[in-house]
Amino acid sequence: MNQAALKSRELEKNIARSVRGLRGDKGWSLDKLANLTGLSKSYLSQIENCEKTPTIMTLTKIAYALKVNVQVLFGDEPTSQEPVKLSIVKPPERKSIIRSGVPMGYTYESLTHKKVDRIMDGYLLTAGFELPSEPFVHEGQELVYILEGTQEFIYDNQSYIVSEGDCLYFESDRPHMSKSLGERPAKFLVVFCNPRNR
Repeated sequence: MNQAALKSRELEKNIARSVRGLRGDKGWSLDKLANLTGLSKSYLSQIENCEKTPTIMTLTKIAYALKVNVQVLFGDEPTSQEPVKLSIVKPPERKSIIRSGVPMGYTYESLTHKKVDRIMDGYLLTAGFELPSEPFVHEGQELVYILEGTQEFIYDNQSYIVSEGDCLYFESDRPHMSKSLGERPAKFLVVFCNPRNR
């Protein structure tokens, strides 16, 4: 198993432990968490048992329900951190999120993990050249700014070609996904609101 696969597996274990532990701390059943997230009880059970790798948006739903920041589920953000008025994340401080279950070439880097009481979550994403197996659907609104490259963005079953300098702002409760087009992968900034703190 290569280094990336090992890190991915360790991350999956952290997520499973965190979701199970936080749910247990609240004394919640899987049924209650399922009702709060809109996810099925069986899917949540698979996440807690390392049988499924959730998408970022699925983790966001779970985090909102548990009233924690998404990074807490990765096991790399302390839950007792004090809120700050200003946070600055330098490039080496970005939190890389390695995920299995997505097409090759997709990377996520958290840009907002230092502000625990944030109302927005920001990520620097690099899109692979294949569409994810399932579109993202989650509550809130999302802003996407294309930094480099070109991508096909599919929103509510309609395809749009967007490239460097283009900005999208949309309701996230409609199915959406993207893939890179051309010779180099598309990089983009994604910011979505955190309904938990609105």
